[in-house]
Amino acid sequence: MFRTVGLLGLAMFLLGCTESGDDSPDRNNTPNPPQQNTAAETPSDTAGTQSGRAGEPTLSVPRSRLQQSLACHGNPSGASEPVVLLVPGSTLTPEANFQWNYIPALLDLGRTVCTVELPEKAMGDIQVAAEHLVFAIRDLSARSGQPIQIVGYSQGGMVPRWALRFWPSTRAQVSDLISLAGSHKGTVTAIPSCLDRCAPAFWQQRQDSAFMAALNRDGQETWPEVHYTSAYTRYDEVVFPNFAAEVANSRLAGGDNVANIELQSVCPLNSAEHLAIGTYDPVGWALAKDALMNEGPADPSRVSLETCLQLTMPGVDQSTFLQDFTETVAFIGETSGNAEQVDEEPPLACYATENGC
Repeated sequence: MFRTVGLLGLAMFLLGCTESGDDSPDRNNTPNPPQQNTAAETPSDTAGTQSGRAGEPTLSVPRSRLQQSLACHGNPSGASEPVVLLVPGSTLTPEANFQWNYIPALLDLGRTVCTVELPEKAMGDIQVAAEHLVFAIRDLSARSGQPIQIVGYSQGGMVPRWALRFWPSTRAQVSDLISLAGSHKGTVTAIPSCLDRCAPAFWQQRQDSAFMAALNRDGQETWPEVHYTSAYTRYDEVVFPNFAAEVANSRLAGGDNVANIELQSVCPLNSAEHLAIGTYDPVGWALAKDALMNEGPADPSRVSLETCLQLTMPGVDQSTFLQDFTETVAFIGETSGNAEQVDEEPPLACYATENGC
């Protein structure tokens, strides 16, 4: 298995222990940009994507901005199988995270693939990012006429849970949430990184943050309407700890609708760390594919032993792998260096507090 990036170096990249700089323009190396959602903006909510349901928060982000964050390969309205929504991790855009791996692999399966770009390259307030998820879930399920499936990496595997918790109507619109190294209970490594100033999303992903306490309040981490697959690696140096099931911050509580799967329980010699599992690791892909193709969460017994012998997942071009991976690492470093730094965790929205405001 490739180990291109040192664990400590990657952790410093992802946890952004740098001063903020001037905002830099988005990098887009996508050779074939996805088809954009070009539905006309209207003051009414004909698709039920903007206005609040009874007892649910109204989305505060302008509809035009929510539309711009959603892009698709293929037409959701014509999808015979559930649309797959990809959600990137902190410091990343959908292109940097998924263009050279998950998007081509899913297109090869004949799936309609959509992506949502989180504000500030997933470095801003995660509560705002979650509104983009709510919009995407509502829009894609309405257009396709069926529940969608979500695959998210790191923060991208966790933030849909905020949408599912505080916008309950979305639970019927999502059949599967598949997370790769999801920061479901935050991470210990963000605590020393945010003693002074850091990006809002890193404050919120501290294991001891108010955001994490609200997300997992009363031990309610999952909902029976949704199938959850949480794939993680014991060698994760960013979402930490994940080295044992008893302490793994990527694990989720729940019943038969939840599968928590350590990569090394499937392939004992797998050495994937945090970035690998969300970009090229074949075992993470095999588990995600199994959950996408079958009813219920992933079942590791269905993963072929041949997977353990593979170096990269389908969709990765071996001839450009090192370049693609190196560019992703450089993108992470650039984003970390230019991210807004704040003095404290963003306050909880009124709807997320125990007693409201």
